[in-house]
Amino acid sequence: MQALLDLKLLTTFVRAAHAGTLSAAAIQVGRTQSTVTMQIQRLEDALGQTLFHRSGSGVRLTGAGDRFLGYAERILRLHDDAISSFSDQGLRGAITFGCPEDYLIAFFPALLKSFGSIYPDVEIKVVSAPTPELQKLLHARQIDMALVSTPDITPGTAPGRTSNTTPGGDAIRTEQLAWVGSKPTLELHDFGKNITLNGAGESNSNANTHTDTNTKNRPSARSTPSAPIPLALPAANAIDHRSARDAMQAAGLSYQIAYASNSLAGLIAVTRSGLAISVMMQKAVPSDLFILKSPLPPLPKLGLRVVKSEFNPTPATDAFADHISKMLPFL
Repeated sequence: MQALLDLKLLTTFVRAAHAGTLSAAAIQVGRTQSTVTMQIQRLEDALGQTLFHRSGSGVRLTGAGDRFLGYAERILRLHDDAISSFSDQGLRGAITFGCPEDYLIAFFPALLKSFGSIYPDVEIKVVSAPTPELQKLLHARQIDMALVSTPDITPGTAPGRTSNTTPGGDAIRTEQLAWVGSKPTLELHDFGKNITLNGAGESNSNANTHTDTNTKNRPSARSTPSAPIPLALPAANAIDHRSARDAMQAAGLSYQIAYASNSLAGLIAVTRSGLAISVMMQKAVPSDLFILKSPLPPLPKLGLRVVKSEFNPTPATDAFADHISKMLPFL
């Protein structure tokens, strides 16, 4: 009699194949690394095949493992479909969901509460990362779906809506980016004693300073800060980072990247210290910080999109994506 394949072993195998390491797979399936190692060994014994090449840096599929991966994913999807179609207990399954930190803080509690009341047996695991990293994780099949940012939203679009004629036309909500500081106006910031600035717009700090030499679009001398403005921004590949730099350069304002972090908590801490100003989604600005206006240039809106992995989304993934699409515009 042929051995029956254990669905738990198949789940662990699929996670390990996509993660590339047994330690990452262990986190995703909620097991210890030693347990995951034993599960993979049991599956290999049942199949009579070696599924992974193992090395100090991780694991990669053998030829047999690569062929078996497609079977394992189809078996798991058929299992979820069958449970969803015939069980009177409702939808079941597990989702690995990716989302930038500011969206998690602003929207995820309400989304999770409302979805959980409808589908209490769906487990949602969360990965927090900027949009560029989430796109890589989706491509590598390490997450099932993600809420991501998209630029180029048409100005003037109503809150929560987006134009279908723009590159962000499939966005389900728009959010305004805002300059954020510890004081009500830019002029009230002194940015601390550790950053020494002179009237010529030069900085004695080690941060990179950018001075726009094009005076055509430069604000009047009365409203222009006399020294580079220290900015606390996400990493350089983040949309918020690029939007802030583009706006400052277009306005002819001198600035320096004083702090860079993909941690929203880190950016908030720096902003609260008064050592720099930052850029955040307006809805995520803490109540003790201030949204800054002129002489700082206006910032664009971003669109929010739900993106699913291209390979065989499960019924649970489809249900959560549909729930976000319906609920997010009204939060």
